[in-house]
Amino acid sequence: MAIRSRKRFGQNFLTDANIIQQIVSAINPAPTDHILEIGPGRGAITNLLVGSCHLDLVEIDRDLVERLETLYPGVTIYSEDILKFDFSRLRSPAPIRIVGNLPYNISTPLLFKLFSHSERIEDLTFMLQLEVVDRITAQPSSKNYGRLSIMSQYHCDAEKLFQIPSSAFTPRPKVESALIRLTPRRNPTLVANDLELLGQILVAAFSKRRKTVRNALASHLSGEDLQRLNIDTGLRPENLSPDDYVRCANYLSNK
Repeated sequence: MAIRSRKRFGQNFLTDANIIQQIVSAINPAPTDHILEIGPGRGAITNLLVGSCHLDLVEIDRDLVERLETLYPGVTIYSEDILKFDFSRLRSPAPIRIVGNLPYNISTPLLFKLFSHSERIEDLTFMLQLEVVDRITAQPSSKNYGRLSIMSQYHCDAEKLFQIPSSAFTPRPKVESALIRLTPRRNPTLVANDLELLGQILVAAFSKRRKTVRNALASHLSGEDLQRLNIDTGLRPENLSPDDYVRCANYLSNK
């Protein structure tokens, strides 16, 4: 039975055999790996992962789950929304590896959820909208740099691996994609005392990114506070490094 893509699930199935092989080569599964694939769809990547590692799947589309259960009878398949998935159910003594072709409409909230479980994750290899990958990997003082860049780089080392043309998918999306690898950082240079507060500061800063940090962060920090932190009050939010924002959050949490 042919499975048609469902717009409400943001489905674009990967069909280019060369791209599929490149992605699996980048994942480089090993027999000792415990891999969780998010949104396996019709099994394009799954076909090359089965038998090479311990593999679990999470798929929201029940029609696809029935197909996957027939194709891969020895694989554990969770018929669930990944945004509601309880990662404690994965029984693995070692950190797991997570891979997937993520629906663009849930990529950012899913990444933030995964960051909260980073101690259980070895690495993340995802196909994402090219714009999102460029935001994740953006450096300070660039146009793509913002909250997602800082939170991603606080939690992980991020590497853009290669771009994927829209022609590699069916149906063909209107945007280009890219493969990214995120590796959780075990020893960050600075540790945030309060991640929620850090997030609040970033929301304040980048909702007024064209203003100076003195004005953008006025609801949290005074000009004198910023000077004590050796931050130039005339800079704009995009000019501050991730560590600068962590220092701001820690300063406030210790006040």
